[in-house]
This record gives sequence, structure tokens and C-alpha cells, in this order.
Amino acid sequence: MPISEKQVQHLANLARLDLPAAEIADYARQLEAIVGYVEQLSQVDTTGVEPIANVAGLVNVARADEPTPMLPTAKAMGIAPSHSDVAYLVPKVVER
Repeated sequence: MPISEKQVQHLANLARLDLPAAEIADYARQLEAIVGYVEQLSQVDTTGVEPIANVAGLVNVARADEPTPMLPTAKAMGIAPSHSDVAYLVPKVVER
């Protein structure tokens, strides 16, 4: 499936990426290769193959989910570099 440079620019815009114009054609070729590989995988006959979520055969290896006392708010806020009475204060990271 051919991927156009316009489609790459649209995807970059959706992802809030500022791609250099010189790299857009290269990304289009890379995306075409990825989509081609996925199309190739979709042609594999998987009849009788059971879906799996864990190839290692592991069962739940996490600890038991047991309730424990909450961390006191004052102690939780005390470890933050910046906080209000009830929340951590963080710098703005997304510009629109």
C-alpha cells in the first residue's frame, strides 16, 4: 500500500511531530515497508493456532493484591520538589 508524503505530514501533525521536509519521503518509504510487512503477515494461515498472551507460559507472577495503609498526604507531598496542599505541581510540557 503506497504511503504519500501528504499522509506522512498528516500523521506527523496528529503526533505533534515537526518533521524536516527532507525526511518526509524517507519516512513514507519506511511506513510503506512496515505496512507491507503487516500485509505479508496477514497472509499467513493461522488456522488452528490458539491466541496467546504470554509466550513463556508464565502464570500470574505478580504479588497478591492486598490492601495496605495509604501514605499520609503530608509525607507524599514532602518528597515532591514542588506541591500545593493536595497536589504535585509540575511544569507544563505540552504547548499547543
